[in-house]
Amino acid sequence: MSDLHKPEKINPFEAVPIEVTVSVGRARPLIRDLLNMGENAVLKLDKRIDDPVELYVGDQLVARGLLEELEGDQAGQLAVRLTEIADLQNGIG
Repeated sequence: MSDLHKPEKINPFEAVPIEVTVSVGRARPLIRDLLNMGENAVLKLDKRIDDPVELYVGDQLVARGLLEELEGDQAGQLAVRLTEIADLQNGIG
């Protein structure tokens, strides 16, 4: 039988959802400062608004990207445009 007529094998794991965490930055406040924060306090991060964000599955860095706002009927929805994808064998540059 030729390769053109072989049924395509379906991997059952492809349909399993995973959680992707998007890290926008880190903060290192003193405990004293954190305890004194109240509503409307601002916690400064180590990133700028236009810096790339990092995408993780578990603790594995899988991609980097830029935050975007969707348009049209999804206006206001936050999204990430991927700019760098990890080689899962060797990590990300």
